[in-house]
Amino acid sequence: MKTFRLRLVISAREMLTYYNGDAQQVFARARDGTRVRFPARVLRPYVTSEGVDGEFLLRCDESFRFISLDKFRE
Repeated sequence: MKTFRLRLVISAREMLTYYNGDAQQVFARARDGTRVRFPARVLRPYVTSEGVDGEFLLRCDESFRFISLDKFRE
């Protein structure tokens, strides 16, 4: 399994593009510099009235297929 630590800051306005279906994928840069993308729909549990803000752990299989996205807790 591959894991990537991400810092995501997405405004409520930006999140509307995902909710409206205008954007299907989120593109981000992991802490180690790796560029990643994942389905926008997986952010829904983490959206607040301010948008999305936090540290996340993205898990992928060996073929880099999405497994999970969880809010990172130290």
